[in-house]
Amino acid sequence: MKKALFRHYDRQQLDREYNNRAKVADHGDWLARYPRESAAARAELPVRLDVAYGSHASETLDIFPAAPGSDPAPIQIFVHGGYWQWLDKRDFSFVARALHSTGAAVVVINYALIPTITMDELVRQCRAAVTWCSRHAASFGGDPDRIYVSGHSAGGHLVAMLMATDWKAVGVPADVIKGGTGISGLYDLEPIRLCYLNDVMKLSPAQTRRNSPIHLAPPRSGRLLLAVGGDEGPEYHRQTEALAAAWRRRGLACEVMDLPGINHFSIISQLEDPKSELSRAILAQMVRARPQGARAASRARTARPARTSADAGSRRRARRGRTAGRASGRRRRRG
Repeated sequence: MKKALFRHYDRQQLDREYNNRAKVADHGDWLARYPRESAAARAELPVRLDVAYGSHASETLDIFPAAPGSDPAPIQIFVHGGYWQWLDKRDFSFVARALHSTGAAVVVINYALIPTITMDELVRQCRAAVTWCSRHAASFGGDPDRIYVSGHSAGGHLVAMLMATDWKAVGVPADVIKGGTGISGLYDLEPIRLCYLNDVMKLSPAQTRRNSPIHLAPPRSGRLLLAVGGDEGPEYHRQTEALAAAWRRRGLACEVMDLPGINHFSIISQLEDPKSELSRAILAQMVRARPQGARAASRARTARPARTSADAGSRRRARRGRTAGRASGRRRRRG
């Protein structure tokens, strides 16, 4: 009998558990579908491609901007998967179909891949992408006070890392992310360090722990949604439940969504359809934004011109000349 390496798994079993391509017979069809549908989405929707958010060649993002002329829109930032070493943002443009159609601005980010960089640097790049979106939201019709993040597989891990970030230390508001969605994500990197994936990733025990969201539940956070396919292996379900438990122990809002009949590769296709269960859940999270009154007050503050002492004198003279029956003209505020 082979010695257990992680929980009850020996190395061969652990390798098998995290080999998603071997577990899903039609994975090749899905991997071919992603770039094909993404190219179609880029042809259908307005998009700004390869916008730089940092100095590294891979620090770029694609922006599907909000409709011009509308109020500032919520921003959904999507982080792609690929076990941190494969795939590209251009393979996942199709996620904009579900979210952009409801009025959101959608940003799909890229990052450099392991082994060309470390996991620490990869996480830093994703944080830099969020920071860029916060500071440049107005350039694509977005509302910096309504930023949400979502990601699939390794992207789900990166979403959880973003949700656990001390954003004040990064130089943006502490609550810059209002909510997040991890989709079939990986939140405990210890089995990753112990299986075949680490032959390339070279994670050390210290790197593994500081980049495992199950150990990093923050003192405060936006709402977290964790979706997982019903046909995923046991470890993906354990990973999801472990992060949910860690979040809830800190009193943080976290919901688990189990999608029956869905596997690791088919789950992300839910974001092609705004009426799918996962898309509707993400959209529901996005409408839990600032109260209506807060948004109205924010717009009023933005629109109100600066007042000078001359303006004040003019207003006093005008008030003295008004009759008692004239409307005061005060600005109405919505509650």
